[in-house]
Amino acid sequence: MIINTYDVIVVGSGMTGGWAAKEFTEKGLKTLVLERGRDVKHIEGYPSAFKAPWEFKHRMFDTLKEKEQYHIQSTKYNFNASSKQFFVNDKKHPYQNPKTKPFRWFRGYQTGGRSLLWGRGAYRLSDVEFGNNQRDGVGVDWPFRYKDLAPWYDYVERFIGVSGTIENIPQFPDGQFLPPFEMNPAEIAVKKRIESHYSSRKLIPNRVAHITQAKEGQFKGRSQCQSRNMCHAGCPYGAYFSSNSSTLPAAYDTGNMTIKSHAIVESIIYDEQKNKAVGVRVIDSNTHDTEEYFARVIFLCASTLSSTGLLLNSKTSRFSDGLANSSGVLGHYLMDHHKNIGGSGIVEGYEDRIDWGFRPAGLTIPQFRNLKEQEMDFLRGYGLWGGATRGGINSKQVGIGSDFKQKATTPGPWSMSLYGYGECLPYYDNKVELDSNHKDQWGLPQLKITAEFKENEMIMRKDMKAQVGEILEVAGLKDIQVTEGSHIPGDSVHEMGTARMGRDPKTSVLNSYNQCHDVPNLFVTDGSCMPSSGNKSPSLTYMALTARACDYATKQMKKGVI
Repeated sequence: MIINTYDVIVVGSGMTGGWAAKEFTEKGLKTLVLERGRDVKHIEGYPSAFKAPWEFKHRMFDTLKEKEQYHIQSTKYNFNASSKQFFVNDKKHPYQNPKTKPFRWFRGYQTGGRSLLWGRGAYRLSDVEFGNNQRDGVGVDWPFRYKDLAPWYDYVERFIGVSGTIENIPQFPDGQFLPPFEMNPAEIAVKKRIESHYSSRKLIPNRVAHITQAKEGQFKGRSQCQSRNMCHAGCPYGAYFSSNSSTLPAAYDTGNMTIKSHAIVESIIYDEQKNKAVGVRVIDSNTHDTEEYFARVIFLCASTLSSTGLLLNSKTSRFSDGLANSSGVLGHYLMDHHKNIGGSGIVEGYEDRIDWGFRPAGLTIPQFRNLKEQEMDFLRGYGLWGGATRGGINSKQVGIGSDFKQKATTPGPWSMSLYGYGECLPYYDNKVELDSNHKDQWGLPQLKITAEFKENEMIMRKDMKAQVGEILEVAGLKDIQVTEGSHIPGDSVHEMGTARMGRDPKTSVLNSYNQCHDVPNLFVTDGSCMPSSGNKSPSLTYMALTARACDYATKQMKKGVI
């Protein structure tokens, strides 16, 4: 028996790799999961999970050395001493980009990947997103519609646990929800004011992959959220979805999964006579030794840029520009959401109310532009996210006696904030390619990423800024401030689109089941597959597409087609 042969090889153990592992192993298929980073076990792999800020050497602040070693990663909002272990060292893992076009590539090389670091927003795309490319003629048409993916959204939500409210908003489809995190008094007041003014806008609880209520045995090995909002240190309760707490344990339980850490997949082995991907070449990241593994089916789930880089590096005599790239679009149409436009103001009143706990969720106003017709001078749309919090105690107060004691123990006023996430159109010249002039420590070409937001996004940002200010005024806030920050691709951590799905093999890499048009036993189910970006976090869609592709691939294997 050759121990290096499996039914399925899954490259990556994060958001989609964990789902692929679960689905295939539960169907009885021997599955090898290859993870380029270290192994992180659920609970025992979270050494910072119960540490208070004052227990860290520098009170969780970044040192100059950390900022130098993590000069990209440290710009992410949740990078600090408690989460640093889940981010890559930028000095050790460089990539290239033009100086005039910065790109922020956030990465986590370990079991679970970035599923340990995500914001947990769990949204369904609607037929607005699935139909936009066809309606306005930008990009290629999605090869399916909402009704085709809806059962898989159901399937994934029931397993991972998603909290939310039923709202009947067509562009923001409802799902299989657990109870939402409750809105606080300031938010309830703002909601009433906004919805009484706008007939087509709602302020609703955000939909997040957190267990807020669980029946006995419903979520094996996981429990209810404690509202600590320390998610990025790793959740020992398994309250938010990660591969480590959810899909990978399910795969382990079957006895059908083998997972190998420190396994960098260098290339895919392609048999030109059979027109099949028969295996992968792997470099041990510690020893630099190489090994080959073989399988009937290969699933790429390593994240958008890594999976695309692997395909580009798997050149053959037939595919000189990258495996499964007869269309020539592999590596192109890179997208991310643009953000850093927001505003805030004071919500007067409600000073007799205090919010207890640290709710790991906020609120959202779903897209309200360009829904039924092209009404604006930009294509597509954006959503707004935010919430209200009460200010802390003013430590600079001075005084004496009972009045001072009262002031020194009274929190500040309530404030409300809103910020936007906008859609980016697919542009051919936003791309990732191999840079043979720069190699990594394993001798592999570094990735060169060239991307920028263009005129359509800039016009959209003007409307985002204006609407944030208008809505906060409508809500009756005082001392409103609206700000605009940088718009650097990658900053939203939603890179996608470089091996897109489509109906026509001449203009796309994948079919409607995430199967390569050119190589039928090779699938790509991470963000690479997206023909458009929408304006919501795409993670739930990645998971639903993965589960659907696994079901399809298994049926094709049983039929002997692949």
